[in-house]
Amino acid sequence: MNGRPVKRSLTLRGHRTSVSLEDAFWEEFRRIAEARGCSVNELAAEIDAGRGVTSGLASAIRVFVLSEVKAGR
Repeated sequence: MNGRPVKRSLTLRGHRTSVSLEDAFWEEFRRIAEARGCSVNELAAEIDAGRGVTSGLASAIRVFVLSEVKAGR
């Protein structure tokens, strides 16, 4: 597993963007989306909508994944 962030493309509400995430975070993010029955784009849009302006999307995704893992989901 690569410890360096890798840039990946997402589509949020019809607009393309990219986030740089480490493989471990990306794999867990994909697993969480699948468990919720949604796409990574849908889950990223949900996180994006609630993150505010002080944090980047990649950081918000990392915090979300960490919170989900700590909660045992």
